[in-house]
Amino acid sequence: MPLEDGDPVRQRGQRVNGEVSGTPRLGGTGDPPLRGTPARDGSRTEAMAEGREPGPALGDRDVSPGGAPQQAGQHEEALMSELSELVQKVVKSSSWWERHGVDIGILACSFLLLPAGFLCLRSAQAIPFLAGVLTLGVVHHTLTVKGSHLASHNALTESKSWGKVWAIFFIELCSAFTAEQGTYNHVKIHHGYTNVIGLGDSSTWKLPFLNRYVYMFIAPLAVPIITPLVALDLLRNVEWKVALRTLCCMFLGLYCHYWLLLHVSGFQSPWSALLCMLLTRSLLAHPYIHVNIFQHIGLPMFAADRKPKRIHLMSLGVLNLPRNALLDWSFGHSLISCHVEHHLFPSLSDNMCLKIKPIVSQYLKQKKLPYNEDTYASRLRLFLQRYEELMVHAPPITELVGIQ
Repeated sequence: MPLEDGDPVRQRGQRVNGEVSGTPRLGGTGDPPLRGTPARDGSRTEAMAEGREPGPALGDRDVSPGGAPQQAGQHEEALMSELSELVQKVVKSSSWWERHGVDIGILACSFLLLPAGFLCLRSAQAIPFLAGVLTLGVVHHTLTVKGSHLASHNALTESKSWGKVWAIFFIELCSAFTAEQGTYNHVKIHHGYTNVIGLGDSSTWKLPFLNRYVYMFIAPLAVPIITPLVALDLLRNVEWKVALRTLCCMFLGLYCHYWLLLHVSGFQSPWSALLCMLLTRSLLAHPYIHVNIFQHIGLPMFAADRKPKRIHLMSLGVLNLPRNALLDWSFGHSLISCHVEHHLFPSLSDNMCLKIKPIVSQYLKQKKLPYNEDTYASRLRLFLQRYEELMVHAPPITELVGIQ
C-alpha cells in the first residue's frame, strides 16, 4: 500500500524528499531467543527499564506479518528483549543525577528564573520588557510541557507517591489541565497504541475545519485558552473529589499568574495582565503543536487488530527531530531528538533518553529497522504541501508488507 508520496513501501524508513517512509524488512536470524513471558505491546520492555508498564495491551489480536506469524512474532519480541537488556545495563550503571537529577535541575532553574521574568515586566523600556516576556514564556513551557510530560510518566522520581504529587503540580497547577485524564490519554492510549487508528493515532491534534495556514500559524495562539476549556469538559469523566481538586489547582495556578502580573510586574489593568498571560503562555505554542503532529502523523498507521509488535510499531510510527537548544530545554529531549527512544522506553527521563540514543539508533539500524529522522523545516514543508491528505482526510491503514 502506498505510503507518504505514493511510492511503494521502502526499507528502513529512509528519507525521500524530506519525507520519512517505509516498512522494513527484518534482517538477521541470529538474534537470541526470547526469554521470559512474552510482553504484549511492550509492557515487558518498560518493566525491564523502569519496572512498570506503559499502558493497556491489545490482547491476543496482535498479529505479526509474514508467512509464519507466530515465529515472526517471537523473533520481534526477542529483538525488543535484546534491546531492553542493552538499555537496562545503561540505566543500572547511571547515577541518580543522570536518571533524574539533570531534568530536576532544569525545572529548578526555571523556577528560579520566575522572579527575574516578573520584575523585567516592570520596565517601561522595550528590551527589558521583551526579556521578561521571553523569560516567562520559556519558563512556562518548561514547566508545563517538560515538567508535565516527565511527571505523567513518573520519570522525575523513583517514588510513585511523589510521582503523583508532581503530576498534580505540573499538570493541574502549572498547565491548567486534569492529571488523571491527561496521564490516561497520553500514557495509556497514545503510548499504548501509537499510530493505531482510532486510539493512539494523534487524531486529537486534528482540526479539519481549519485551513492549513490558520491551523499551523494562527490556531496555536489559542492553546492557553483551549487547554483549560478541554480540561473542564474532561472533568465529567472523573470522580467529584478529583474534579474538585483539579478545579482548585487550575484556579490557583491561573490566579497566581494573574496576581503576580498585577502586584509584582505592575500592570495597571486586568485586561493588560490577561493579555500578557496569553502572550507568555502562547510563546512556544507553535512548535508545541508542530512537534505533536510532525513526529507521528504522515508515518505508517495501523488497525488495532493488524499491527506489528512493539519494536516495529515504535520504529515505524515515531520520528526524531534534530536537537534544538531552546526546544530541548523547554520541551525536553524525549519530545524532540529522542522521541523514538522515548516511545520505546517511556518511563526514562529526558537525559536518560539522550544517553541511550546511540545504543537505540545503532541497534535499530543494525537490525535494519527504521530509525526515522527529519528536520523541522522539512516536516513543516511536508504538512503545508499535503495538509489535506495528512490532517483532513482519514489516514490510510498501512499494509504490513515487507516485514518478514
